[in-house]
This record gives sequence, C-alpha cells and structure tokens, in this order.
Amino acid sequence: MELWHDRILVLDFGSQYTQLIARRIREAQVYSQILPCNVPLATVLAYRPKGIVLSGGPSSVYDKKAPKVPKQLFEQGIPILGICYGMQLVTHLQGGEVEKAPHREFGRAELQLDDRSDLFKGIGPGGSTVVWMSHGDRIERMPPGFRSIAHTDNSPIAAMKRHDAKQRIYCLQFHPEVAHTTEGATILKNFVYDICGCKPTWTMRSYVDTAVEQIRQQVGTERVICALSGGVDSSVAAALTHRAVGDQLTCIFVDNGVLRAGEREQVEKTFASQLHLNMRILDRTSQFLESLKQVTDPERKRKIIGRLFIKNFEAESKKLKGIKYLVQGTLYPDVIESVSFKGPSATIKTHHNVGGLPTRMKLKLVEPLRELFKDEVRVLGQELGLPDDIIWRQPFPGPGLAIRVLGAVTKERLTILRGAETIVDQEIRAAGLYREIWQAFAVLLPIRTVGVMGDQRTYEYVIAIRAVTSLDGMTADWAKIPNDVLGRMSSRIINEVKGVNRVVYDISSKPPSTIEWE
Repeated sequence: MELWHDRILVLDFGSQYTQLIARRIREAQVYSQILPCNVPLATVLAYRPKGIVLSGGPSSVYDKKAPKVPKQLFEQGIPILGICYGMQLVTHLQGGEVEKAPHREFGRAELQLDDRSDLFKGIGPGGSTVVWMSHGDRIERMPPGFRSIAHTDNSPIAAMKRHDAKQRIYCLQFHPEVAHTTEGATILKNFVYDICGCKPTWTMRSYVDTAVEQIRQQVGTERVICALSGGVDSSVAAALTHRAVGDQLTCIFVDNGVLRAGEREQVEKTFASQLHLNMRILDRTSQFLESLKQVTDPERKRKIIGRLFIKNFEAESKKLKGIKYLVQGTLYPDVIESVSFKGPSATIKTHHNVGGLPTRMKLKLVEPLRELFKDEVRVLGQELGLPDDIIWRQPFPGPGLAIRVLGAVTKERLTILRGAETIVDQEIRAAGLYREIWQAFAVLLPIRTVGVMGDQRTYEYVIAIRAVTSLDGMTADWAKIPNDVLGRMSSRIINEVKGVNRVVYDISSKPPSTIEWE
C-alpha cells in the first residue's frame, strides 16, 4: 500500500525485539517498516526514509559471516539509530573498536546520563534511568567524530552520538524498545520527532481513508469474496472491504462443527444483521465430524479440517458468478516472517489458521491489513464500529475445538468441552481478566479418573484449564489467575458439565510448551 506518512525503516539483524522496535515507533504515531539488513542500499533509499534504525542481533561484528550494511549508508545524511548489535556495527564500520566485555551484561542496569540533549531530552530527572541490557561485546574505542553520552558500571560507552554537518548517528548499547527500559518510549520519540523530524500522522482514523481508497482502486467494480471466521483479523478485513465496496463483497462462513458455543450465531448477528454484509452460512457439521471420526493425530485433524474448508469455500465461490478478488486478513508480522533475516524456522506444527486456498481459483488477493500489527487491527476495528466482542476476541485456532479435544472427536466429547469452555470464558470475564489474558480455554483430556459424587463412585473425564499472557503469541507465560477464580471454574465445571469429575491447571510456559496442547 502506498503511504504518504513519514517513514522510519528498521533494518533487521535477527533480533528477537525487531518487531517490538517497529511497534514502539508506531505507538508514537509514526509509520515504521522492517526490512532485512541485507537489502541493497538502493532499495533502502527508494523508500525515502526520514530515519533508519539498526536493530540488535545475535552475531558479533567479528564473526566471519556477521551481517553488515554498506558503509555508504552512513553518507546519505539520514539520521541513524543503532541498537545493541547496531551500535557495535556502527563502531566497527566507522573505525572504532569492539571487544568482548569482561562480563556479559544482561538485564536491568542503571544508565548514567552524560548528555541530556536531543536523544535523552526529558528523561532521567536525577541524571540516571533504568535500562535493559543484553550484550556480550562492548565498545572499547569510539569511531572518530563520536562522543559518549551515557555509561553504566559495565559499559563505559553505553550510548554515543555523532551529530554534525556530515552525520547524525546515535547508538545505544541497551534496548529502548522493551518495557524494562523505563523511559525507552521517550528516547524513541526523541529520535523520530526531534532528530528525524517526523510528524505523528500514523493513526487508524487516517488509515481507514487511505485503505478504502486503495481497495476501491484495486477492485473497481469487480465482485469480492471473504472467508469469514469471526476472528479479529478476518472480521476487520471484511468490515474495511465492505466500507470500500459495499455489496460487491460476499462473506462465506463455514460451520465446521468444532466451533465454540454460540459462535455461529454471534457471527451471523454481527455481520448479517448489524453490519448488513452479504453472508453465506454453510452448515457442514456432519461432513466435518464424519471425516474426523476416530482420528486422534493432531496433524491429521488439522489437514482434514483445512482440506474440507478449502473444498467447501471453493464450491460455494463457484456458485457466485464473476468473482475476481479474495480478501485475506494477512497481518504485518506474516509479511515480516516471509522476509525475515533469521531465515525459515522449524515447523513445530501446521499453523492454527486455515490458509493456502488453491491456486486454481485464480483470484487476486485483497490484503487491507498487511501493513498492520495486531494491536493496530483492534484499534482499526473500533474505528469501523465493530463490537468489542469481536475486536477483543482472544485467538482461536482454525481447527477449533478439534485440537482441544485430545484424542478422537465425537459429539459427546465436544458437548463436554463446550460446556467447560463456556464456564472458563464466563469466569475470566466476570473477574475482569479477559483483556489481560492472551488466551484462556479448556482442554478435554483423553483419560478418565476416579471420583466421588455424593456416595457414588465416578469414573469420568479430566478438564485442563490453559491460560497464558503474551504480547504476540511467540512466547507466553502461564497466567497467574487468582485462586478463588480458579476455584469457581473448577467447582462449576464439575457440577454443571456432565461427564467431568476433575479439573487441573496448566502452569507451563512457551517455550518449552506451546500454547495449544495439540
């Protein structure tokens, strides 16, 4: 999408925090974009950036295959901010000296400020501030023309700058993008506003107008379809496309029989009745459950559900004459992963969301969210008037409850799990925790345990409750839900859901565990 906003480029050297840098800059209402560090200089300059950030990374500048940028980058007059590895790379390429630190510096550090102009303007009222370090190398000798602007006990040169007629380069050994750096957001704002001269014009209100115009130009008078799941991404993509082209859009919702209680009815009410989108609801419960019969392997479940979804979506789209475009809720992290400097990662499991419609459909893609992070998509949904139940819906896997029923999927076991899921959801909301928790759900285990109800012996199923906190789903920690809330969940599930006599709570983090059990 062509953008008229000021732009900051973030060159990725493989840091786990690269996306966070871009998100923090966008939170300052300045558009940021991530590129791999090895793109040609001409490509970088073609974007006409107002500033460039060099990210951190796992390498040492002295490694044989250490990633670098052309020295000519520093001769373009564009303000540059080097973070961690980015600082060491600037030092190395500009004629300074980098060496291994006597002690690896990781975690909280007290940064003593030696220059509180420009980059450090308005921070550290006592002359110091708390920052987050993560490095094994440090600067031993600065390049010519640079001077130190901050230090820690372990890093004599924890920040440096060169600001003259030739260059405007600032470097930080710490990570301003992480929450542990208490005034990191202010440091980044100082860079993008004062040093780069960017204006805070990147808002979702302005994005609506830009995106609507782009969609209209792309689609013209042609008809468009969208696979609507009811999740945040597909819902916002559908609402935005509908704002642009109205009744040219038709949404297809496939009820695969492994949805949560009331899910189909909620989608129908929101999109057909309230937003007046053209909707086609396909009830394929019997078909999906028959195909899943006696299937216990989670990868097989995923593939069966994905294949049937595509089959049904393709068949329904053929009934609609003259379809030329397909709306997809692709987000910016998906785009970043495809060009990440880190390269492809190992496949842990097939992606939760169903994707990859067959190329024989020959439909052109409309991807109105491909510039946005998840938190921006939620704000965009609010601008479009979507209800909070849709905007703040927690992630839900494409294979649905089929991968939360461990073992064979049957109507009986789905009924048990739906009952437990509903209670978990109700109690999380009642406790005011819904937006604090990334995902909270129930899992039906493929085992039975002995219990006692009244004077009777029981032999029934176990429900595991899983709840995690996370920023992006890449890493997650188990949620510290208050004991009384967990107690109510357990009591209600055992008393209200027939077939369950035991409830356990999962206290595993990701990694080493995944969020979903299958």
